[in-house]
Amino acid sequence: MANSNFRSAREAEFHDRAFTEDVRARTAKFYAVTEISKRFYVDLITRKCSGARVLEYGCGPGGYATDLARAGATVTAIDVSESAIELGRQEAVAAGFAEQTSFHVMNAESMAFPEHHFDLICGCGILHHLDIPRALAEVIRVLRPGGRAIFYEPQGHNALIKLYRRLTPSMRTEDEHPLLWSDLEAIRLQFDSAQFHFFHLLSLVSFPFRSMPGYGFFLRMLGQTDRFLFRLPRLKRQAWVVVMDLGRK
Repeated sequence: MANSNFRSAREAEFHDRAFTEDVRARTAKFYAVTEISKRFYVDLITRKCSGARVLEYGCGPGGYATDLARAGATVTAIDVSESAIELGRQEAVAAGFAEQTSFHVMNAESMAFPEHHFDLICGCGILHHLDIPRALAEVIRVLRPGGRAIFYEPQGHNALIKLYRRLTPSMRTEDEHPLLWSDLEAIRLQFDSAQFHFFHLLSLVSFPFRSMPGYGFFLRMLGQTDRFLFRLPRLKRQAWVVVMDLGRK
């Protein structure tokens, strides 16, 4: 637990600075290619969530709490960063969802919620900051039987992404660990059902063209090609992003 708290404190310090100084703004161009996967993720977490009790796990500065509330969910959002929680709360109030949302500074590996409390738990780019076995144990503890956990995470096999990460060390903490195939297999074993959706292989090279006319169409075509390529199991490892749809009986 001491190691978990120490790591959590490092993450909180880094992300408090990142969210207030907008550390990632200068590299936003590289994330333009994630439009397709982010849209898929948002559709997955908001579909049929009306009336559900939802936990946004590692919400960042707003995350998707307002999208979930707009879709009819009652949303609890947690993050280790006080800055993120305050920004998220402000966004929810401005959007008119203060009554449907609550925001809490909390360690995702040791949550203060009762067992079987949430119908849906979702998180975008959170698991790779955590001790995965410890985090999953907490997710399973607070997820009700029949509930779902949906996560959007980076993978760590692609050489181009590895190079990008080495060239941008100020954007990440020493504790980050993009998921490996072994992590996905370990996650699969913890749930009664598991579907993995892979994104971004050829589409990784599209960012230099983001300002050209027709970029959206170009990106969609690359996305369709990626879907075809990901029929080959070996190429799934090279995807930048995996969206995991996990279920309990």
